[in-house]
Amino acid sequence: QEGAEPITGEALGELVRVYNLANAIMMRLTRVIDRAALTAIMTGVTLDLSTLATAEASAQAMTAAINELAVKVVVSSDEMSEKHMLRIERLHHGNMKVSAIDADFVQGADYAALATAAATFKGLIGTGAFIRRGEGERVKESAVTDFHQAMQWLRDEAERGVSKQRYKGLGEMNPEQLWETTMDPTVRRLLKVQIEDAIAADQIFTTLMGDDVEPRRAFIEGNALQAGNIDV
Repeated sequence: QEGAEPITGEALGELVRVYNLANAIMMRLTRVIDRAALTAIMTGVTLDLSTLATAEASAQAMTAAINELAVKVVVSSDEMSEKHMLRIERLHHGNMKVSAIDADFVQGADYAALATAAATFKGLIGTGAFIRRGEGERVKESAVTDFHQAMQWLRDEAERGVSKQRYKGLGEMNPEQLWETTMDPTVRRLLKVQIEDAIAADQIFTTLMGDDVEPRRAFIEGNALQAGNIDV
């Protein structure tokens, strides 16, 4: 911000680490928890589900932070266990999408990482803040209002002029591409394959490609929400 010391080096690296961890958690959890609710936590909404009163206060705070007519946050309680959770209801194209945040999540590592990010970035970016990269005549900068915007600008700048290609196998590559990505001894990685790896590979192959359908169905149902980088 205006008049403040620039954030560079290790300090910036630590901020990026905190941001990337929280962002990775967000990307993973949006499959099971409404993204707006996760964003509310990452931007400073504190949750306490220990009592009905604190749970209701948490629901009100999250509702205010989300501020969408299509989203409703209510408290759901189990009379037997006396545990409370937040139920996030989103009306989307006439369909109700429901997700929940319970006490186990609030006491877990994912919530702690999001809360840490919220505390880290609170008040960090002020009026007149900007992000800058490069030196001399190659310097570029852009005004930003939050750290997410700064990271997005840096990614866009880093990818400018970069082309991306995908290959189904090494046989599709030209010799130069194969050298750059796979064969160059200065950048390649060699992994040791042991008999345990062969056993595990055989087990997963049998599960996914075998004649028995039930193990495959159980594997898909158990891992579908954790999958990433899926080609559809």
